[in-house]
Amino acid sequence: MKSFTGLGRVQQTMLAIALGASFTVSVHATPELQAEEAPLQEKTLPLDELRLFTEVFQRIKTAYVEPVDDATLLEDALRGMIAGLDPHSAYLEPDEFENLQAHTSGEFGGLGIEVGVEDGFVRVITPIDDTPAQRAGVRAGDLITKLDDRPVQGMSLNEAVDLMRGKPGSKIVLTIVRQGEEKPLEIEVVRDIIHVASVRSRMLDEQFAYLRVSQFQVDSGSEVKKHLQRLLEKNPQGLVLDLRNNPGGVLQAAVDISDAFLNEGLIVYTKGRLAESEQRFSANPETLVPELPLVVLINGGSASASEIVAGALQDHKRAVIMGLDSFGKGSVQTVLPLTKERALKLTTARYYTPNGRSIQAQGIKPDIEVNQAELTLLQDQPAFIKERDLSGHLENGDEEAALNDSGSSNLASRDYQLYEALNLLKALVIVKR
Repeated sequence: MKSFTGLGRVQQTMLAIALGASFTVSVHATPELQAEEAPLQEKTLPLDELRLFTEVFQRIKTAYVEPVDDATLLEDALRGMIAGLDPHSAYLEPDEFENLQAHTSGEFGGLGIEVGVEDGFVRVITPIDDTPAQRAGVRAGDLITKLDDRPVQGMSLNEAVDLMRGKPGSKIVLTIVRQGEEKPLEIEVVRDIIHVASVRSRMLDEQFAYLRVSQFQVDSGSEVKKHLQRLLEKNPQGLVLDLRNNPGGVLQAAVDISDAFLNEGLIVYTKGRLAESEQRFSANPETLVPELPLVVLINGGSASASEIVAGALQDHKRAVIMGLDSFGKGSVQTVLPLTKERALKLTTARYYTPNGRSIQAQGIKPDIEVNQAELTLLQDQPAFIKERDLSGHLENGDEEAALNDSGSSNLASRDYQLYEALNLLKALVIVKR
């Protein structure tokens, strides 16, 4: 059985995969579901509603301005029935399921943005790291109102995604409404094949490490462990785990990454109506970094699998969670094969943190709230004369004292949240000593 997790929005469909959307998915065979569902079926059929459906079907067949065949009407009825359940359930056609598999493997075509439909427009949930959309300046929360010269209001997400798809190297102009901007922005994005490196790391300075997970792919758990092993060779005093704008992905990767920092206890569990929806994942005794001081960064673009990791580390008091409230997607979707070419993606469970918190529509609240900002040094500060400025002053005599902490000092102007996380890590190490 495969499980995936991720985020979505109002009326979001699997076609968003081409632009970067991901989902919680468990794959089951249809007969298994039927066997479980049999006791749950209603004793009587809703005859009035069935008569109404039949009447609407017949009216369309006889009175619609153009002829529509039965198969098309029934398939449209299926889509509408599933779309009415919740934003994440969907009717999957062959291309959509193929896109889902490509996305979880880390290579797919598109602009590199997570999108959904909100109030008739396409909302950018988050741009994926190092993709055409991010490089062009698209930001989380942007509202796309036009695709080239075509207004998106009134379009389905499927139609909007089809317009955003295209050959690598071709261009599209996104007209964007952004909070704080007086006029709409026009951003040109060059389409490309998206190759997502889900894990990156580096040392912030000689003592503190940084680990970035941009989404949870099939191999992200093992990749994180490789990066951690390399970082640990440098004997860091603390670590920042950056999950900002991470929309989720493969559930097992989230469990594996949590397990790298926990040596006991529950990581996450799911509850639903079917017995197969009940799952529990726990930490193994052997872990890579059980004691290293840890700060986890999250924001409104951190969803599902990201929330699993942040929630588990928060409940076990293993890390300080810093940043902004996460997205709040705490539901599990199951892919159920219908035919050889089509499947149903159905919400079947909710997931819970170790302490029993449902994140659905609530999100993870950081222990320390930090908004993104930019620091600017004041230009009119008084110039203080120090000992080293005096003519003929004695040298320190300690070469190490002259070393510059350039790795952390440059962060203030580039990433305020990360800068604050590093300051907190330094304080934690001092207190620990």
